[in-house]
Amino acid sequence: MESLRMIENWPVPHAAAAVVRAADGAVLGAHGPQQHLFPLASVTKLLTSYAALVALEEGVFELDDPAGPPGSTVRHLLAHTSGLGFDEDRVFAEPGNRRLYSNAGFDALARTLSEAAGIEFSRYVAEAVFEPLGMTDTLIHTAHKSPAGAGGLSTVADLTRFAAELQAPKLLDPSTVRQATREVAFPGTSGVLPGYGHRRPNDWGLGFEIRDGKSPHWTGTANSPGTFGHFGQSGTFLWVDPQAGAACVALTDRDFGPWAVEAWPAFSDAVLAELDG
Repeated sequence: MESLRMIENWPVPHAAAAVVRAADGAVLGAHGPQQHLFPLASVTKLLTSYAALVALEEGVFELDDPAGPPGSTVRHLLAHTSGLGFDEDRVFAEPGNRRLYSNAGFDALARTLSEAAGIEFSRYVAEAVFEPLGMTDTLIHTAHKSPAGAGGLSTVADLTRFAAELQAPKLLDPSTVRQATREVAFPGTSGVLPGYGHRRPNDWGLGFEIRDGKSPHWTGTANSPGTFGHFGQSGTFLWVDPQAGAACVALTDRDFGPWAVEAWPAFSDAVLAELDG
């Protein structure tokens, strides 16, 4: 795909990208060092969320089990509505009232999963997600300040396997993935989308941001409202557009900033235009 060559013009030390087709999980195009190990930052939350969904199906815990601050549940933590602050284990709102994007909430989710399963979180996610998908170079290191929220390292090659799983689940029942990625958790909840300011509403599923009508946005103007995924402060993103029948992964090693706000939507629009062509 020629559109992927646009990453050559990004002002970053290293960049790699790929597009994965929903129908069969085929990689339609790839550019850049596919085996290069990048810090994922908050794209890690997609992997954490998927491990939590596996835990739900295995009966490790339930969505409405208490977790996090008083009154909060596993569902609240996944949907960033627990009331916990961004990086503080401190309550700023009643659970369910505001969409407070929270690394602390995902750390609480990891602790809850680990305690309920009786296994270290990093081991659980490896056994539940990475190993069965063949993501041999991906890890979440617990020595990081925020192992659940931002401690992931991976490659585009590995994340294409994950992107294929998101579009045609084998580890989870498809209805579980649909609930997490297509159904807004706590509809109408407003809050700040990191890097883009306050959004009314700020729609989110269970660990996956749902694009809906947000504008401006880190995905393209041509991405459908049903697009879901996440971006990371380390200059990384993964989106799945069900209408386009494809997913896109892009990893870099330069922090998110004005360069990404400008480059990413144009890149995604070019990818989608090439898919349509």
